[in-house]
Amino acid sequence: MLIQKDTPPMDMIHPELSSVISAIEERVVGKHQVVKRLLTAVLARGHVLLDDVPGMGKTTLAKTAAAAIGLSYRRIQFTPDLLPSDVTGVSVFHPGTRQFEFQPGPVFTQLLLADEINRASPRTQSALLEVMEEGQVTVDGVARPVPQPFTVIATENPIEYEGTFPLPESQLDRFLFRLRMGYPQHQDEVALLSQAEPNHLPSPVLSQASLAKFQIQVRQVHVAESIRHYMADLAARTRQHPELMLGMSPRATVSLQNASRAWAFLHARSYVIPDDVRVLFPDVVAHRIILSRSSNADGAEILDNIVRSVAPPTGDLR
Repeated sequence: MLIQKDTPPMDMIHPELSSVISAIEERVVGKHQVVKRLLTAVLARGHVLLDDVPGMGKTTLAKTAAAAIGLSYRRIQFTPDLLPSDVTGVSVFHPGTRQFEFQPGPVFTQLLLADEINRASPRTQSALLEVMEEGQVTVDGVARPVPQPFTVIATENPIEYEGTFPLPESQLDRFLFRLRMGYPQHQDEVALLSQAEPNHLPSPVLSQASLAKFQIQVRQVHVAESIRHYMADLAARTRQHPELMLGMSPRATVSLQNASRAWAFLHARSYVIPDDVRVLFPDVVAHRIILSRSSNADGAEILDNIVRSVAPPTGDLR
């Protein structure tokens, strides 16, 4: 792989975004890669599914990120009896005016935490489909835009299956990343125990105007034609793989490009390199593929082999 001499190293972060990461990591200890991917999703106007056992800091991450970026924040605790109107809002009749008035639901925020999303019924889960894709909610035939920027962070518990409703492929496909927090390292857990104010939220270190500007600049990050062929080749391998019943959709390929652009911007680059695609490929794709019924393979291992089997492009990528 040929990388230009003036290419910033992968550990170099955009100065203004570095301060956001630092602010989040004051409270979310030892999760640098997860924090970077969450910020990448916000920059790419994407959504994140956090799939991990209870107590790993998923809610803390969402609340801290919203505070550091300066976004309005709401949390919905998904339960089996939750109704779609509890998410989107409902029109209420006022006898005095003899008119219906729309009461916005908690989805009308900038960062929404959908906690334990797989505990709600499929009907309630689907209430998020439109807003995650189009940034609007349609109630009583009227489309109402939600505040921008808008990001959904959903959590689910992978070890409790009783009373849960697995997310369908159409819902999973709306998430840019599916991430796991994982257990902390020993020194990180010690640092966590040493926090003087564990419930303290950071002050905003990034203005909404700056975030809106960055989101526009992300879409202007250059993607060379050879990089696009590289992503299309990776997608084709997932569709042709004998142990995969379902490979990447075109939406997944577009998501991979959006994420790679945001990752490049986060690392102070104006163009995408193959490493951007390679690093994010598993997080973008793993929840969008389905193993064949006869396969005994591990999905992560299959994706790793696919990345290894496709030669990255070389040459000038700027």
